[in-house]
Amino acid sequence: MKTKKVPIRMCIACREGRPKKELVRVVAVEGVLIPDETGKAHGRGAYLCPDVNCLDRARKIKAFERALETPLTEESYNAIKRVILRRGIIK
Repeated sequence: MKTKKVPIRMCIACREGRPKKELVRVVAVEGVLIPDETGKAHGRGAYLCPDVNCLDRARKIKAFERALETPLTEESYNAIKRVILRRGIIK
């Protein structure tokens, strides 16, 4: 019996590869960054570890601007942070 391959994605802040389900997907929709909790939202996405430290690092190094060509607003930052805190800090 074949085993399923687990999709691996890289965090845009710490550059660590992890299984896709462990990461938070952030999508740029019409110039606004939103956390994609279902993993099925349309638009270009980037992945982030569910850790506030990675979110802060991504903000500091402008990783969202580079990966999604969309600036991280305070509103988007807070929405992503809420999702991370809801999932629990891993790392």
